Amino acid sequence: MEMSMPPPQIYVEKTLAIIKPDIADKEEEIQDIILRSGFTIVQRRKLHLSPEHCSNFYVEQYGKMFFPNLTAYMSSGPLVAMILARHKAISYWKELLGPSNTLVAKETHPDSLRAIYGTDDLRNALHGSNDFAAAEREIRFMFPKVIIEPIPVGQAAKDYLNLYVTPTLLEGLTVLCKEKPADPFIWLADWLLKNNPNKPKLCHNPAAEEP
Repeated sequence: MEMSMPPPQIYVEKTLAIIKPDIADKEEEIQDIILRSGFTIVQRRKLHLSPEHCSNFYVEQYGKMFFPNLTAYMSSGPLVAMILARHKAISYWKELLGPSNTLVAKETHPDSLRAIYGTDDLRNALHGSNDFAAAEREIRFMFPKVIIEPIPVGQAAKDYLNLYVTPTLLEGLTVLCKEKPADPFIWLADWLLKNNPNKPKLCHNPAAEEP
């Protein structure tokens, strides 16, 4: 009996890149370097984040001495966010960036992007996701509607549904039974939109999108 093998899945790794506000005017030449380095720019946005948005994006840095200066820097003007794709995109983009401290980059990696475009240990010109989990979170933050591969299947899909979908859906259905609306489908759809625990965190003054 022949074993049926699943079709091969082609997965191209993605990472988030940010051209920070102080060098946003260098976007064209930086994009040229990105493309010549074998990356594909999957999506691109130019936007001006509020300090609150920056605080949410850099939540893992909260409480550190440089955190107020970091959020002030990142909200000081428009930035360019891009989803980059290629084989081992995360590690290759980090290698292209160089050390996070520009002063160190200039000493040890003088050809890196941060050495070329950065100013100091805070204003290091560009951002790259640190690992896969960070890339997934950061891409969803900057591009809420994007689909991030690989899409879970099998047990992974069941685990995802049980953890992130089922609890909210059960709560909505419980409220639906109590409310007994005239159109339960429309009511449930509206309820899920309002009570989605995974929607992006937005402040009262949304990020200003640039053309």
